Amino acid sequence: MHTILGAGGPVANALTQELINANQTIRLVSRKLIQTTGANVTWQKADLLNYDEVLAAAKGSTVIYLVAGLVYDKDIWKVQWPVIMQNVINVTKATGARLIFFDNVYMYGLVDGPMTESTPYKPSSIKGQIRAGIADMLMNEVKAGTIRASIARAPDFYGTDSTNSFIDMMVLSKYAKKESAQWMGDPNKKHNYIYIPDAGKAVFLLGQNPDSDNQIWHLPTAPVITGKQFLDIAAHIYGVKPKYMHLTKWMLWLIGLFNKLVMGTVEMYYQTDHDYIFDSSKFEKAFNFKPTSYEDGIKHMSETLYKVQA
Repeated sequence: MHTILGAGGPVANALTQELINANQTIRLVSRKLIQTTGANVTWQKADLLNYDEVLAAAKGSTVIYLVAGLVYDKDIWKVQWPVIMQNVINVTKATGARLIFFDNVYMYGLVDGPMTESTPYKPSSIKGQIRAGIADMLMNEVKAGTIRASIARAPDFYGTDSTNSFIDMMVLSKYAKKESAQWMGDPNKKHNYIYIPDAGKAVFLLGQNPDSDNQIWHLPTAPVITGKQFLDIAAHIYGVKPKYMHLTKWMLWLIGLFNKLVMGTVEMYYQTDHDYIFDSSKFEKAFNFKPTSYEDGIKHMSETLYKVQA
């Protein structure tokens, strides 16, 4: 059985679809009800902060996927992430399941050059310090031989089914409505963005291949481009001019005075006003995986979730 802890988010949904397509038995675990379809898919309520509930939900698992997303607040992260990670580690030990943790790149901090699986952790933010801490918790168990686990790491993403990324919210949905886009950071800097369906397929592949255990993987991501290039591609596909408003750090800070979620992006601004180069060549070679191009990904979104509006 494949158990998804933190079901209901964009990556979890993409992973679920891959597992359904492969006719796998799936248990979705979350605090809020998720409507399921298919004889092999069930939902169970559990709070990841409660060990007993997580253990009950994960019994019988062969693979556990931790794909939870917490409220974007460093104070909440500081309290909850270590508890969640320890609970999941303990449940993994108790069940004997393999564990795959979907992670981000915050622990690397500001990197001069490409980010690879061997890039040292030098966090530039409190959120980065927290992510470094829980990644170390997991990999220390791996090194000790107490669990079989891997980290699936991804950069910023687009193509969500919930407008749950700034690219979807500030660019694709805007151009779909013939509005001017918004761009956070320097549009002349380089950046990579992973396409959500690619992330789901990649995590699925890790789950299907035990030989991939006990290491870190950078998930398949299209080559780095500048913000202006991304805007140009999106505008061309949507048939609009690549107009955009530049959101500066002080603007986000000002908005953040009235919106705590926006304030949470301020400490991460370094990721948008410096080059952000994510190297996924290890995964691409190991699994012979070609990431979806920005052109194909955005075009698909323009035909499905972010259709042009009259």
